[in-house]
Amino acid sequence: MVSELVVDVQPKEVSIAVLEDKNLVELQKEVRDDSYSVGNIYLAKVKKLMPGLNAAFIDVGYKKDAFLHYLDLGPNFNSQQKFLRLILNDPKKKQEIGKAQILPEINKDGAISEVLKIGQEILVQIAKEPISTKGPRLTAELSFAGRYLVVIPFSDKVSVSSKIKSGEERARLKQLIQSIKPKNFSVIVRTSAEGKRVAELDHELKVLVQRWECCISKIATNKAPLVIHEETERAVSLLRDIYNPSFQHIYINDKSIYKSVREYVRLIAPGQDNIVELYEGSLPIFDNFAITKQIKSLFRKTVTYKNGAYLIIEQTEAMHVIDVNSGNRSKGSNGQEQTAIDVNLAAADEIARQLRLRDMGGIIVIDFIDMAESAHRQQLYNHITKAMENDRAKHNILPLSKFGLMQITRQRVRPAMNVDTSEVCPTCFGTGVSKPSILFTDILENKIQKLIQKLRMKKFTLHIHPYVAAYVNKGLYPLSLQWKLKYSRGLKIIPNQNLGFLEYKFFDKNNEEIDMKEDGDNK
Repeated sequence: MVSELVVDVQPKEVSIAVLEDKNLVELQKEVRDDSYSVGNIYLAKVKKLMPGLNAAFIDVGYKKDAFLHYLDLGPNFNSQQKFLRLILNDPKKKQEIGKAQILPEINKDGAISEVLKIGQEILVQIAKEPISTKGPRLTAELSFAGRYLVVIPFSDKVSVSSKIKSGEERARLKQLIQSIKPKNFSVIVRTSAEGKRVAELDHELKVLVQRWECCISKIATNKAPLVIHEETERAVSLLRDIYNPSFQHIYINDKSIYKSVREYVRLIAPGQDNIVELYEGSLPIFDNFAITKQIKSLFRKTVTYKNGAYLIIEQTEAMHVIDVNSGNRSKGSNGQEQTAIDVNLAAADEIARQLRLRDMGGIIVIDFIDMAESAHRQQLYNHITKAMENDRAKHNILPLSKFGLMQITRQRVRPAMNVDTSEVCPTCFGTGVSKPSILFTDILENKIQKLIQKLRMKKFTLHIHPYVAAYVNKGLYPLSLQWKLKYSRGLKIIPNQNLGFLEYKFFDKNNEEIDMKEDGDNK
């Protein structure tokens, strides 16, 4: 299997697509300069206590307060608070965590009012981003994640991932980390650390501890609420979790993020940084790798997958519901039971892909086609369990119920990916009134003339629908060539699959959109 990562960096949004054998399996979209990001650490203030929920609302510096439950304080919350008070009371004195006193763990069955007070300053980390009407979920048990290790301050344990099966390797890693880790830090050894040398692990451990020390320096010179640690670039953090030797290419259309990712790959996989490539093609990067077309076909309510069979995916406030339909597959089949198992097995593969792709979390209920034989039901359960082995999110799958329903719970950290694949009316763009379509090229030419003669633009690109682009580029003496000869050779015409049929956008040489909208324009 060939894995590829494609990063589309736009002024307002960064989109990251993971391809396996050219098929889209994961898609992440993140608004640039977004308020919340999982992994960010804040020096915050307690805003309100909720004894009934045994929780508190925390001010982290934004309009919507964050939520912190008592169980998310962490067992060593008292040790962390004592260390924080020492810093706040004497900012000039350097505090070292290695010399800090570790206090007894807090009572697991305690009350939030016994530990927190309104106005109290605490250290918290975003565990879940805002979902629907809920604010972000916090934890006070801070952690710093790397490629091989996760470091947790104010504790003194070493844990090894249960996915490392070799007892000898587990013992080696545990002994190794015990010998190099600083005092009062816990370390979780990730699966990717299997077989790694001490020099690689020691280097990453020092980098993660340094991040903690950087947080401490910010606390001493600032006041709450403020962010004291920001998670790395989304492209880098995603790569940190999913990178494996099967990656053959990482394509990025932004120079700064390209440099960050290349530097990170050089760090975690010396000699492999040549797989990171800067995309400089004229087509939008997602169009070039056929991702736009896949997005528009895979994020619809109805998803077809094999021989006419299809899924219907619905989202409610409480859960996601998926209905499996055979479509016209039953025609000419050898039998109802065989059709059911064939359609269900193919559906299981597509559902496993859709869960990763849409990042669906919480409760997922799947209505498979009824099967009479228990062996087939067990076969389906085993098949979907195997299909979801590559899913990095924690999940639990229950066997089919007597009603033919399968229940899956899947870890939800971010809101489910919801991509609107509908397009506005290609004639009126939602206004109900349109200009004659035969005059569309005349409208484009008028815009080009205005850019050249009035706005003095010498180099710019015109993005139009691929069908329109094919029309203006056809023939021995196409319209595009006529416009270049008449107005400017700096004009480039780019087919863009994200645009409606009669929609257009102009961009300057810095790829900033030029607003050419006028009253009465159909766009």
